[in-house]
Amino acid sequence: MAKQVSKETAEALKHLAVADARLAAIIKSVGAYEIKLRKDPFQSLVEAIIYQQLAGSAADAIYGRFVKIYGRFPRQTQLLATRDSKLRSAGISARKIEYLKDLALRVSDGRLKLALLTEMTDEQVIEQLLQVKGIGRWTAEMFLIFCLGRQDVLPVGDLGLRKAMQKAYSLVGLPLPEDMYNIAQPWKPYSSIATWYLWKSLEKFKGIG
Repeated sequence: MAKQVSKETAEALKHLAVADARLAAIIKSVGAYEIKLRKDPFQSLVEAIIYQQLAGSAADAIYGRFVKIYGRFPRQTQLLATRDSKLRSAGISARKIEYLKDLALRVSDGRLKLALLTEMTDEQVIEQLLQVKGIGRWTAEMFLIFCLGRQDVLPVGDLGLRKAMQKAYSLVGLPLPEDMYNIAQPWKPYSSIATWYLWKSLEKFKGIG
């Protein structure tokens, strides 16, 4: 855990702690932390596709075997030229291979201009990414948070966030999107950081159903 954070993150944590007493307790318990961004957008999206619907350790192993095929992270053209059978041997499903190659093709032929995403609004980025096979809103939101560093993303479809909110705010059941937006209103414009802390609360405090 980072002992020091940027001035911007420190301001965000101060805002969140003042705005929400329950979140303040979580921040105090977890400690100050800077979200580490993934700098390569193509690599970030490939990783997101591979990790979809997999437990962390299994996904780590498959991702490691995928990178080992090339010796380093591949370019789009390398991925497109790779036989499906070789990708399957790394543990990647046929459907995910289709998704990865659709992503690589769109980036390679210019239909998806990753360099321009930084200039777009959150919703514009999501709209662009949803055109890629296998990328849904959740994956696009994770890209916004962990690659583009957008600070006000609230992934209401994320089960971990819903469980953390249920626990932290003593809710009878898992919150619906409307409930989540209402709870998160005081967090703006730092919903991404608040979300990260709630995710960490699941790891730190056991017994969450």
